[in-house]
Amino acid sequence: MATITGVWTQPVGGISRAVFTPMTSTGSDVSTEIEAPDFAHKEVQVFGTFGAGGNVAIEGSLDGGTTWAVLNDVSSTALNVTTAKIEKIQETCARIRARVTAGDGTTSLTVVFVLKSGGTYGS
Repeated sequence: MATITGVWTQPVGGISRAVFTPMTSTGSDVSTEIEAPDFAHKEVQVFGTFGAGGNVAIEGSLDGGTTWAVLNDVSSTALNVTTAKIEKIQETCARIRARVTAGDGTTSLTVVFVLKSGGTYGS
């Protein structure tokens, strides 16, 4: 398992973006943890080559990163991502991360988190 370090930017006021790439199925890569309790708005985008059975779980932790659980989108559907998509993360938790849970030798994905504290987008 490799731990993939994100590249952080702040494209506009109050918004932070973290990009993790490449995430592969070789050893089930995991992103570094994002300290997220102050981010009221969180979106995630996953894209790239999923390969055979490729899956990225978007996970959260409330206990400092000891225990992880798969988070949900706003429709309460588990964020086990198997095709390219953008989703809003429903839960607010202390830490979030992405973890490749399945795939093959061709799996090579990019995971992008966009985060904003409080308020509303555009304010």
